[in-house]
Amino acid sequence: MSHLLEINNLCVDYVSPNGLARAVNCANLSISKGETIGLAGESGCGKSTLAFAISRLHKAPALVSEGEIIYNKKDVLKMNDKELRKFRWNDVSIVFQSAMNSLNPVITIGEQLTDVLQAHKDIPYKVAYEKGVELLNTVGMHGDRMKSYPHQLSGGMRQRVVIAIALALEPKLIIMDEPTTALDVVVEREILNELYELKEKFGFSILFISHDLSLMGEIADRIAVMYAGNIVEIGTAEKVFSEPQHPYTKGLISSFPTIHGPKERLYGIPGNPVNLLDLPKGCNFQARCNECFSRCKESEPELVSASNGSYVSCHLI
Repeated sequence: MSHLLEINNLCVDYVSPNGLARAVNCANLSISKGETIGLAGESGCGKSTLAFAISRLHKAPALVSEGEIIYNKKDVLKMNDKELRKFRWNDVSIVFQSAMNSLNPVITIGEQLTDVLQAHKDIPYKVAYEKGVELLNTVGMHGDRMKSYPHQLSGGMRQRVVIAIALALEPKLIIMDEPTTALDVVVEREILNELYELKEKFGFSILFISHDLSLMGEIADRIAVMYAGNIVEIGTAEKVFSEPQHPYTKGLISSFPTIHGPKERLYGIPGNPVNLLDLPKGCNFQARCNECFSRCKESEPELVSASNGSYVSCHLI
């Protein structure tokens, strides 16, 4: 597979009166054509910050301080306004975390769909409206919903509308930032099944962001696990689940109950995520790790190849 997008040594800082909080630290990640990458971790670990950097959606106090994001042999971070406008939605689109907050509450679904199409394509309103109806049908909704306002739709329907908007210009990559948050498991399953069918139909790649590893394991080809701005483990979904290498990954997996088999006591990860304004010397996970030893407190581990083919940032490897 050829790479669709490459992230090299990306660093994103948040400027505060108390100093710089590094939300993404030297991240390296590639996404191939037609691939689904899962990005997992606790809230505040840098998942959404990394996603926003890809489309350069950050505003102050966020600052991309280092690295490059290569798409079609061009660095997204060096694109001018014209190039960036063409890149967004045509090449990469985003399904934001809260569908209700992503839709304008005072205009209809149809107006929002046609607005996206006409903003990026020189087409008449009638053609854009017909395309909007087609998009709604694609995500399993009736075309009559073009006349509805967001508050007239259920949570699952609003989520489908946001996905339809993301598909409007047939991008090569769709970033999905916790797209099923606050939905019940039945609707969540329906949307994921539809998403998989759409991916097969249109052939786009997906960067799927979630804190739910069990959900991610069903749709992702590879999974990257983030902690305190660092990618601490990356490998195929099968290997990450069956042979997790990093203590943090093991903790995340053991926090989810199994549906089948005997009942087992669940153990969460002790402590709280590290303060990004006061990072410890060495490994950021040391205070919460039950396998920590002296070297972990002296030097920061690098991402190295493990015996199972995954890449892991841990001194135990």
